[in-house]
Order: sequence, then C-alpha cells, then structure tokens
Amino acid sequence: MDYLLKTEPSEYSFDDLRHDAVTVWDGVSNPVAVRNLREMKSGDRLIIYETGTCKSAVGTATVVSVDASDPKNPSVKIKAGKVLAKPTTLAQIKASALFADSPLVRQGRLSVVQLTKSQYSSLTGG
Repeated sequence: MDYLLKTEPSEYSFDDLRHDAVTVWDGVSNPVAVRNLREMKSGDRLIIYETGTCKSAVGTATVVSVDASDPKNPSVKIKAGKVLAKPTTLAQIKASALFADSPLVRQGRLSVVQLTKSQYSSLTGG
C-alpha cells in the first residue's frame, strides 16, 4: 500500500527527515489516520507532504517497521527517500481527476492518507 504523510515543516520538515535518515512517525490522533498507521507494513511507499505555506508533496520515504501494540498510538518507523524532482501542490492535486475521491481532497485535515498506485505515481512523476 502507498500512503501520504502530512507534516508541518516548522515542526518537522522533509529536510529534517533526510538529515535524520530514519524517524518514528507517531503522535497522530485522528482515528482514521491512526487506523492508516496501524495498517502500514514494512516496505510500504510514502509521500511526504508539507503543510503550512508550502502545501506540496515534496519527497518520498519508506516504512521500516510498525509497532501497533498500542492500537491508539501506533509507532511507525520510516526511512527518508528522495526529494521529488517536481513538488506537487495542493492546487494541482485538487485539479487532478486521480484525486477526486481521495480523502486527501475530501478530508483536508487528515494527516495520514492512503494512496492508490496511480496517485503515488502521479506524485512521484513516474
């Protein structure tokens, strides 16, 4: 499965993730986002989306491991991937028919969103 993770760059940016190389993604409180974290598997592909003034998909990452022993606060270890050659803005995502039914567009505050393979490819340019 592929997912998009939203982050506020002033708190933890994609550059921070690249610097750290690996981090634990936790502290998510929305029940749907928590469920998405629990469902992740090692090797799942991720898109990192920065909120705030950027509002763009900016990079990739990969799930290293998932500890869902606490169902209300799963801990997902992720590894930084590559900077996207061409960031995709929220406006571009909303304009794309690929994302018409996506929770990314329909539930704007959702911080962990499942992506289809086509959506992932669209965001990575490949």
